[in-house]
Amino acid sequence: MEPSNREFKFTETQDWFSHNKIIWAPFLAELRASISHSPRALEIGSWEGRSAVFLLETFCNTSTSEVVCIDHFDLHQTAAGKARYEKLQHNLGISGFPFRVVDEFSTVGLYRLLEEEITNPKGGFDFVYIDGSHEADDTFLDAELAWRLAREGALIVFDDYEWPAEPVESIHHPKRGIDAFLLLHEGEHVVLHRGYQVIVRKMVAMRIGFLTKACEKLDVYASAPMNIAICASSEYAMPAAVVLASAVQVSEKRMSVYIVDLGLSAEEKEHLKRTVRDMDSVSFIVLPEGSRGGVWAKIEALPLLPVERVLFLDADILVRHDLAELWGVDLKGKLFAAARDVGLPMGHHEIGRQPYFNAGVLLIDMSCMRSRLGSFLEFVQARQSTEYEDQDAMNVFFRNDWLEIPVEWNATGLGTYAAKESSDRTAVWANGELAALHQKAKIVHFTGPVHPSMARVLDVYNQPYTAKPWGYAGAPGHPFAEEWRKVLTKTVWKDWFESGEYRKGMMEAEKAIVEEGIEEFKAKIAGCIRW
Repeated sequence: MEPSNREFKFTETQDWFSHNKIIWAPFLAELRASISHSPRALEIGSWEGRSAVFLLETFCNTSTSEVVCIDHFDLHQTAAGKARYEKLQHNLGISGFPFRVVDEFSTVGLYRLLEEEITNPKGGFDFVYIDGSHEADDTFLDAELAWRLAREGALIVFDDYEWPAEPVESIHHPKRGIDAFLLLHEGEHVVLHRGYQVIVRKMVAMRIGFLTKACEKLDVYASAPMNIAICASSEYAMPAAVVLASAVQVSEKRMSVYIVDLGLSAEEKEHLKRTVRDMDSVSFIVLPEGSRGGVWAKIEALPLLPVERVLFLDADILVRHDLAELWGVDLKGKLFAAARDVGLPMGHHEIGRQPYFNAGVLLIDMSCMRSRLGSFLEFVQARQSTEYEDQDAMNVFFRNDWLEIPVEWNATGLGTYAAKESSDRTAVWANGELAALHQKAKIVHFTGPVHPSMARVLDVYNQPYTAKPWGYAGAPGHPFAEEWRKVLTKTVWKDWFESGEYRKGMMEAEKAIVEEGIEEFKAKIAGCIRW
């Protein structure tokens, strides 16, 4: 007798799923209870739909949930393939809940879903079942593409891990592909069950990882982490921590931090790692032997950065605004974006008169920059030294290759020279932009020395003097010096200003500055003394 329209059309001898229900049930119940949105499930390899029906009955059982099935059904070119497709459609339809069948090979079907999910702000799946090809490489590819569709916290189930038909070490066995995939994503998942099936929970955010031409209006870098690079020595480990802590405080987007190691201790590295969130990553880059380091470290590090876009920040800044806004700037074909230098907006006599940027905040397109690095490094080696070294070199060589961004993204000289009139500053910022920085700067850059000289401190024509907030003389008059100190309290150096180490260091620095100032004074008047 033919089954009614309300009866499932399953082949009794092809039930390879029902014994898994007892394993799946508690995991699905826990997952269902943990999410407040309508669940979505994806399965690769549906056959007649036994597992998909179970998902519709127990997990995706609301009018706004969805089960998506990918299977090729022999591309409808065989009677068996057509029959399976008809049975699947019938069986899934009985539940009355939303479902979709993608009748393609898994690679094609998954890629199609990836393209669709790019434009879906609430996209992704909470449950993924991988039961397609038994070939190890096919299984690996299915897993990698499906991983990009899985939301954070999603369950991913691999079938046939202990399939007996082939040796487990064979490329014709899925275990080899599953193991390779799990190794690749080590640290990004938790294994919940291992037997004939392997069940893992994804612990990282969903990342599709690409766009298409049809999505050109979207931010190309929206799904990727922000790549932040900082150069830091032991002397700058503490202020570098403030850079990271302030960025984390105001930025929700995940960050991949690259710290150019200029002599950090193992303890300092651990302190810097602890400054960021669990979802962020920190990597350390060591310059090759023979590198000049110092002010040239930023330039020398560029060839070593394994990224396509990077936001390079000096270690003496304070981030006050979500960096995602800056990260998403369209470079319009330029190599990098930078803000004008407040002190020298039109350059200086050693390099000629030209729009002049401050290199403390640089958003760099590394894919374009790499093609120019060789000739730039040759230029650096051949040129004569100038006062601002690396910054001058970049301004001269890349004079037509940078995009100017608002000065609020690199506010220098606040409370000091930014408040002083000059014809260049008046011409460049004619609408009160510099005055507004004292309240609304998005990135504050503490320029000047850590420990200013006696001459600088006593210079009556330039008061308040320019210095950094953690030096012996502080940063008097700077509107954000106290804010910098507050952010410091969110790092492992939170008690720095109350420590004996700080007091001792500042006393020694002040003593050295005084002695140096006296010697400079004596040398200055040595030829003038008549007595």
